[in-house]
Amino acid sequence: MSTPQQHKLHDIDINLIEMTLDIMKYVIGRITDTDPDLGYFESAEALKEKVGETITAKGLGGEKAFDLWKTVLAPACTVIDHPRHLAFVPAAPSRAAIMFDLVTSASSIHGAYWMEGAGGIFAENQAMEWLVSLTGMPEPAFGVFTSGGTAANLSALVTARETWRKNNSGNDSKRGLLITSSGAHSSIKAIGKVIDADVYLIESEEELKANELQNYINQLNPEDRARTFAIVATAGTTNAGIIDDLNGIAGVCKKENIWFHVDAAYGGGALATSKTRPLFNGIKHADSVTIDPHKWLFSPYDCGAVIYKNPSLAKEAHAQEGSYLEIFKDEGADGFNPSDYQIQLTRRLRGLPLWFSLAMHGTEMYENAINRGLELAQIAGDKITEHPDLELVREPSLSCVLFRRKGWKAEDYRNWTYKNHKDGYALVTPTKWKKKDKTYETCARFCFINPDTTVEDIEGILSTME
Repeated sequence: MSTPQQHKLHDIDINLIEMTLDIMKYVIGRITDTDPDLGYFESAEALKEKVGETITAKGLGGEKAFDLWKTVLAPACTVIDHPRHLAFVPAAPSRAAIMFDLVTSASSIHGAYWMEGAGGIFAENQAMEWLVSLTGMPEPAFGVFTSGGTAANLSALVTARETWRKNNSGNDSKRGLLITSSGAHSSIKAIGKVIDADVYLIESEEELKANELQNYINQLNPEDRARTFAIVATAGTTNAGIIDDLNGIAGVCKKENIWFHVDAAYGGGALATSKTRPLFNGIKHADSVTIDPHKWLFSPYDCGAVIYKNPSLAKEAHAQEGSYLEIFKDEGADGFNPSDYQIQLTRRLRGLPLWFSLAMHGTEMYENAINRGLELAQIAGDKITEHPDLELVREPSLSCVLFRRKGWKAEDYRNWTYKNHKDGYALVTPTKWKKKDKTYETCARFCFINPDTTVEDIEGILSTME
């Protein structure tokens, strides 16, 4: 039998205190560095050669392990909030949010149930109230923070499917069907596999229009129409920032009595500014909405959010029961339980960094930072239009800019991406765009999230295409 002296994981000694100070110095240096090294990947074999076996019986000690992180492992990661990281959908968490992410971890709070996390959940809910207000969804609309857009979309579509089944007992034995556009996020197709539902895609490289959706539904056979439980519209496609005809689609869903889900994981941040909020007209009619604060609302990974028009439907779909959970129903402990509204039971308080950053800075600063991303996209569009060797593939939408280098082939874009990345200058990756003749072309793509990106950064990146 082991003795208490053998368990040292939680012992506090001078070495742990010194390591804590070293880590805090590292964190402070990292978040105050506005132009950090970009970082570049290495193969697993190369990393193994440099670090060797890090998990050993006796341990390496904090100093050695931390040195490996600083000198070998961290440099092999790409810094997501680098001002010249304009690939995919980058992130740019505020310094306040990063610091409070440390507080969230150090506080060691279980964020599933009010009984254990009342104060933290209350703070999260304050941030959630703000998110709900941006959508204009009427009471009792409310939501919960998730690990990201995929978990939020999954939670929403499980709720949609379960509501469809509840409304007609005959649906229990049917395989559900959901409809979205070809521009929808890849998670929608993946979710179809998870929940064993068919996903029908309406080919629409630009925005999905209400008449296209209605025509598609009209052409379904009676069996497919009867098993259609959700329509997914996109409010800011990942590839190009395109917003579907939300208001028109809402009308179709109401007429056809189909759940209306809006995936605004990327684009939803633009609801925070009056300049672009009108582009989302109709989102208030959604049955559920996904927004990712870790994208355009300056939160650290991983923080998504799902909002429901009628949260009680989500609770019916997701609330878990177990004999060891009954204590959470005691009087006084029976507050808002986030686990009742999404797929996870155990969860950290992902919304706390957003809450702290909002509480510290105020919503006006958020609006200004988002407006800067919109402005940078327009500036980039102008620079590209003025450049003799470059041209826009389409006009900038939200903070996405698609453009081509005249005469380049797919391998030219790929080589350009790797060179800039390996040089530690920038990460801008190519994408594909469907042309009018139905063929695809490879082109370059900017996605502006970080308000610290400068006009000089844009000019410098474009100059590397000459």
